[in-house]
Amino acid sequence: MKYFLFITIIILSFSNVSGQRKRTEIQTKSSLAIRYYNAKDYEKAIPLLQEIYKITKSGTYFKYYLNCLVQTKQFARAENEIQKEIKKQRTPKPELYIHWGYILKVQGRTDEAYAKYREAIDKTQNSKGQYLVTASNFLNWTEYEYARQTYLKGRENLAGEQFSYELARTYLYLRDFDNMMEEYLNLLRTDVKQLSRVQSTLSSAMRLDIDNELRDKFRRQTLKRIQAEPQVIGYNRLLIWFFLQEKKFSSALRQSVALDRRTGEESPQIVQLGNMALKNKKYDDAKKAFDYLMEKGETSPYYRQAFSLKIHTSYLQYITEFSDDTEKGEKLAVEFKQGLEFLGFSPVTLNMIQEYAHLLAFYLNETDEAIEIINRGLKIPRLKSLELGRLKAEMADIYVYANDPWEATLISSQVILLNKKNTLGDEVKLKKAKLGYYLGNFSWAKAQLDVLKASTSKLTANDAMELSLLIGNNLNLDTTAIPLQMFARADLLFFQNHDSLALATLDSISELYPYHTLIDNILFRKAKIEISQKNYTKAAEYLEQIVTDFSYELLADDALFMLAELYNYNLGEQEKAKDLYKDMLTQHPGSVFIDESREKYRELRKIYPDKELEINKEDLFMEGIIEIDESN
Repeated sequence: MKYFLFITIIILSFSNVSGQRKRTEIQTKSSLAIRYYNAKDYEKAIPLLQEIYKITKSGTYFKYYLNCLVQTKQFARAENEIQKEIKKQRTPKPELYIHWGYILKVQGRTDEAYAKYREAIDKTQNSKGQYLVTASNFLNWTEYEYARQTYLKGRENLAGEQFSYELARTYLYLRDFDNMMEEYLNLLRTDVKQLSRVQSTLSSAMRLDIDNELRDKFRRQTLKRIQAEPQVIGYNRLLIWFFLQEKKFSSALRQSVALDRRTGEESPQIVQLGNMALKNKKYDDAKKAFDYLMEKGETSPYYRQAFSLKIHTSYLQYITEFSDDTEKGEKLAVEFKQGLEFLGFSPVTLNMIQEYAHLLAFYLNETDEAIEIINRGLKIPRLKSLELGRLKAEMADIYVYANDPWEATLISSQVILLNKKNTLGDEVKLKKAKLGYYLGNFSWAKAQLDVLKASTSKLTANDAMELSLLIGNNLNLDTTAIPLQMFARADLLFFQNHDSLALATLDSISELYPYHTLIDNILFRKAKIEISQKNYTKAAEYLEQIVTDFSYELLADDALFMLAELYNYNLGEQEKAKDLYKDMLTQHPGSVFIDESREKYRELRKIYPDKELEINKEDLFMEGIIEIDESN
């Protein structure tokens, strides 16, 4: 018995080694074959694919093999291989007739080809899985009409199987948007859980909808369904999603409110809608969303969140659009005061405390009151070092605004000491270095900035590098540091919201030193000042001058991104903004703005598709719409 077991183990070991060698050989040949195939070196791929298919019997390799024969115009051989496979099988697979039909079609024998396609459909067994496989093989050869016929036959023969999702995709390939939308809406009528799947596919399709034909049909058919079948809330949710994709937040809110009055379950989505509007700087739409939630009363679980978000939205709108309107600022200060009285001073309201203090100091010139608010915040029990640091960093900024740099320096040092292991510490180090720069301590400031270039925060490292280079490039070129001192003074005035004085100082540099290397920096600062004064067209002129005349300078990517933001949010030219975000991706791939540019380019491309895109098989695959092999 022991001898028998020993012999058995030896045999199994040899068998395993042999099997592993065989698998390795198949993998090696397969990898080489696919490499030849993708390189379109079909002659070399043919024998390898034929050998692998004989071993594995994989339909995928057989299809690759046939395609190689087609590409090399060996049509008779391809047909012969298919006929041999059909004879081998007791019940030939329908896909063989599809392959055969495709080969006939390539030769121009369309009638014979279509006969084979119909034969494939007829031979498909009456099960959902088999209909899906047959249709998938038609899709692989881009025979969309026969894929459609396959699904329709399955719908006819299988009770309860509608194939709505599959048919919708097929209608997309056929550019039959009316029927595509009907199938998607039918799917939602029977199963609202399919909503995210429908949204994902429609989103990809709309990116390829160059002439907006699909969008128009979507609006018309969805609204028609909502009117005819108001009980199907999936239609409403789909329409809300569409409005959000189009950034039509007001329309999305109307639909959401109407739906909430029926279901009472839309509050989380309305919060999300308000935040999306806020992110896109549609402040009025965001406030309407939060107002609706507050109208539900203080007992609503979303009341306090909406209350806080509305004040935050009003603050961002004020500093963006109404910063020179003192009366509006005072009204906003009252809102902050009432908000803190209602919500209280706590870790949850730190952001509100910080924004309130900033409003008082920088826009209403109430620095003493702002410091008092910060001090009340610092007395909140059990604040973490990061939370204390945020409030103290704001206090340091207020002291800079109030022309008390020494107190600002002391407080900044305290924040840095408390936050050595997080990004806030580096951010405050940068502010401290900037304060030295404002005061003309250029060598000291540059030394601090050079250390901060290694910060883990990309934005901090980028800002440190830019300011360090600004000092280094302009301090050693002239026998006098006066131009840089004037420029630093202008930066301080701008930080203190003294825009007119800052602009006058920059103009003086241009007049006194017309050929100085600070010219592109002066243009950039002027653009920022014009933006703060809402002179967006003038700001765009300065930025375009940098992008055009100083594309080789360090500020080129900053200027390009800021220009894109202006066109996106302030000048109402989103399509131009989309092109500028795209330029950022191609011209400045190493920029800190690359991720944000990519995200916004993708968002805008949904509304303004690139003109060069055409709907073809490769596009559909790359967009994730169809699930077929890319190389076919």
